Amino acid sequence: MIFTISYNLRNAIAKGLIVGIITTIVYLLVVIFTTPNLSPIAAINAALKMNSMIIFGLAAGIGMQIFLSSYSKNLGCRIDKKRNGILGSSGSTAVSSFLSFFSLVPLGCCGSWLFLLSLTPSVFGSTFSVVLIQYSKPLSYLGLSIGLGFTVVSALRLRKKLKERKEVATKSKGLNNRSEFENSYGVNQI
Repeated sequence: MIFTISYNLRNAIAKGLIVGIITTIVYLLVVIFTTPNLSPIAAINAALKMNSMIIFGLAAGIGMQIFLSSYSKNLGCRIDKKRNGILGSSGSTAVSSFLSFFSLVPLGCCGSWLFLLSLTPSVFGSTFSVVLIQYSKPLSYLGLSIGLGFTVVSALRLRKKLKERKEVATKSKGLNNRSEFENSYGVNQI
């Protein structure tokens, strides 16, 4: 039994992978550029040791969001019509990324973020600054889990829409055309 992947699925996977890789590269570039007192290799090593789950979680989450959005759009069933899922998920991953940089400050990374932290007491108060520093890691994991939760909800919406389409197609065209429907929406069986 040989499986082939449809053009829509292949295109969506490629977009998701590319955006996920770009997300990782951008995160690491921010670490390098905001850490002038460490060599780029040392800054990347510190970031990977402290925040590897956040870095790769962000890349996977954003890559999955792009995959789901692209795949559903190519099939003509938009799962993000209200834009709540994609924007909510992107916002939480951006917050997670922002908070994850604060956990690198004690290691000497991201000195520019230390400057931002020094401004927060005048804007938000000293308690907020202490919370950002003390709980930056759990807060970044919370933001990441919220982002991944939105991605799972989007995946479930897409799955529901595809099931509904499959039911409509099999009822309207009969059982003989069921394989044609399956061939046009994903993995084809040869």
